Amino acid sequence: MRTTGLLVAVLTAGAYLPGPLYPHYQRLFGYDDLVMTLLFATFALVSGPTLLLCGPAADVVGPRPVLRSSVLLAAVGSGCFLLAPGPAWLFAGRVSQALALGAATGAAQALMTRHRHPAARVGGPLLAGLAFAAGTAAGPAVSGVLAQYAPAPLVTPYLLHLVLLAWVWHLMRRNVPEPEPGACEGARRRWRPARPQLPSALRPLFVVAGLAGFLAWAVVGIYLALLPALLARTSRGAGPALAGGVVAAVLVCSVLTQCAGARGSARSARLVGLAALIASLLLLAAGGAASLPATLVSALLAGSGHGLAVSGAARAVDARTPPGQRAGIAAALYLLFYTGSGTPAVAVGLMSTHMPLTAAVTVLSWAGAALGAVALFATCRLPVPVRRDGQATHPATHVPRRVFPGGRPARGTGTSAPARHRGRRSRPSSRSSVGPAAVRPPGRPPVPPGPHRPPAQEHPSGTRRNR
Repeated sequence: MRTTGLLVAVLTAGAYLPGPLYPHYQRLFGYDDLVMTLLFATFALVSGPTLLLCGPAADVVGPRPVLRSSVLLAAVGSGCFLLAPGPAWLFAGRVSQALALGAATGAAQALMTRHRHPAARVGGPLLAGLAFAAGTAAGPAVSGVLAQYAPAPLVTPYLLHLVLLAWVWHLMRRNVPEPEPGACEGARRRWRPARPQLPSALRPLFVVAGLAGFLAWAVVGIYLALLPALLARTSRGAGPALAGGVVAAVLVCSVLTQCAGARGSARSARLVGLAALIASLLLLAAGGAASLPATLVSALLAGSGHGLAVSGAARAVDARTPPGQRAGIAAALYLLFYTGSGTPAVAVGLMSTHMPLTAAVTVLSWAGAALGAVALFATCRLPVPVRRDGQATHPATHVPRRVFPGGRPARGTGTSAPARHRGRRSRPSSRSSVGPAAVRPPGRPPVPPGPHRPPAQEHPSGTRRNR
């Protein structure tokens, strides 16, 4: 499970390495802001379909072939950025990175959930979220520092990433299990690309939790895609290291809050996370990144809200997912997350043709705050199944308990007794001197006659006796 988490972190770091380096590429190749926006949008447009196509594949062929293909695609992406002679190679690198991370996400989370040790404190969805957030933080931070202080800023980060990929490949050969015998032959006949099927009992929760995760990654997407350029235009002396450090601070707060809220309920985590995200967006809309301290406070709030909202959404959905559909449903959930991370870059790219960048970020922040209010309201209105003892339970396994006016539960419902004992009434022993009418509660009908208890007959003296 640790090897899979490390793989997710390395793949995610490679996907977000180019963030602080895009101003260098813009000066080197001379492209405009629209090309930079399209570079950010390419990742979201490619990773989404890859999640839907390759997510269910891990449930059929096994996670190891999918993860191996992801490592190879990530190496191709870093090689394209390493040797890029023009913008076309940058687009090819982004496509390869999106394919790698999109294919590995569902398979990695399903593998971590399946092979989780019973005594482990961290579950599969939480570990996947931690690895994803850690990689997203490490990528911009490392590339920003290397771009400002190391020689060859457009070469060193990708060489380091290739070395990490080779190390992860070696660990994966030793620790990731092989698919079951005969799985590949059956997969060639059975697997076809298809969207995952959501159980009907899971759909309301999936929509509400997906909306919370979408907003969380949309807020982080503002910092990942737009904050470096925004700081360069509004703050003096803001280099790649500062931009990467602010982005890393967002994701470090996310990791810490995910660890801190691991033992709380998923619903409470989503509620607190959404409130923090709304506060962050309102602060960013008021300041517009003109004040560096206000921007840092907004980043800390965004990271805290992101960690709680994403971990709460992933844990809530995974707890109600059938075991044989974990990879497909996890891929569908992360599709909403990736779409949220790429939406701000596309929206601001379209708005920047009619208004300045700071004004576009302000408009986007107000729109995100409104969407956060909708997500908060939907989370509060989502019903939580509760038993009579006040404890929440699984909506598919909970059986409602009907109670008669006299306080007697209905026969065969709301009981934990085995099925063969449900509905039986306790009868008094024939040796007892107390008759059945004396032990019957008021309002309960008499016990019907059976083959072991012949019907009573009228005695000449006026009393009823059994044979």
